[in-house]
Amino acid sequence: MDVLLLFPGQGSQKPGMAKDLVEAFPQARDVWDRTDDALGEKLSRVAFDGPADELMLTYNAQPALLAHGAAVWAVVHEKLAPFVRGAAGHSLGEFTAYHAVGALPLEDAVKLVRRRGTLMFEIGATRPGAMAAILGTLERPIEEICREAAVAGEVVPANYNALEQVVISGEVDGVDKAMELAKAAGAKRAIRLNVSGAFHSPLMAPAGAGLDAALTAARWSDPSYPVYSNVTAKRIGDSGSARQLLLQQLTSPVRWVQVIQAMAADQPTATFVEMGPGNVLTGLLKRLAPNNPAITCGTVPEVEALLSRIT
Repeated sequence: MDVLLLFPGQGSQKPGMAKDLVEAFPQARDVWDRTDDALGEKLSRVAFDGPADELMLTYNAQPALLAHGAAVWAVVHEKLAPFVRGAAGHSLGEFTAYHAVGALPLEDAVKLVRRRGTLMFEIGATRPGAMAAILGTLERPIEEICREAAVAGEVVPANYNALEQVVISGEVDGVDKAMELAKAAGAKRAIRLNVSGAFHSPLMAPAGAGLDAALTAARWSDPSYPVYSNVTAKRIGDSGSARQLLLQQLTSPVRWVQVIQAMAADQPTATFVEMGPGNVLTGLLKRLAPNNPAITCGTVPEVEALLSRIT
């Protein structure tokens, strides 16, 4: 079977994540030990035992999610790798994808996303912003709604997650105005998200220099399989483009609809495998790639089920 790897972004973390994997598989234990060593602290304690408030902090959630995805990949890599045809990750998950395809060593990837999370947290503290999910079919484009709402404060589309789910991001007043306009344009719901900043918006621009330095300091190799960029939805096969686009991703929308549609068009019979906690990305696939099988792989039973399919 042909396989397309998917790695979730921030929001999928939860206390207890990956704990069963570490207890069952030495490869997973090795990933988390190396993660703790790279960070110089026991992130594993926070991931396995919580509390949830500490785990949800951006600078903890991002490396924890990467380590979980990396741990799953380490367990299944030997048997699954020959079938992989490409990978993608939602926001933070794109960094995990580059690790999985051999472009970033684990230690470099963990330290890179810890730095990314810290920068994003600091910018959110100094320039408060907001994000909101807009659900349902709108009578006019979300881009038009955001432009109109910008008279109250800067606001832009941040995540094109599904055909009827877009996340907006920006200054608090701008987001509130856009939510009001979206409801008037037919949105079923407009929900403020519990986040620490206006991610994937121009408000994150001050973090660019720090992220650029962290991307440059990491050891990069060209990926073994293509990664589909959040920014362009195109296949990326070289490390130089990867670094440039991951920097742009900081202030650009995540074009997840286009990413999945491009992957499904390139591999119309491939199975999507979501690696990490939860099933958020698998749920989004139902309408974006209805003809492609999809499975989750983040727990011991899910790993065993996947391995049984390829042995």
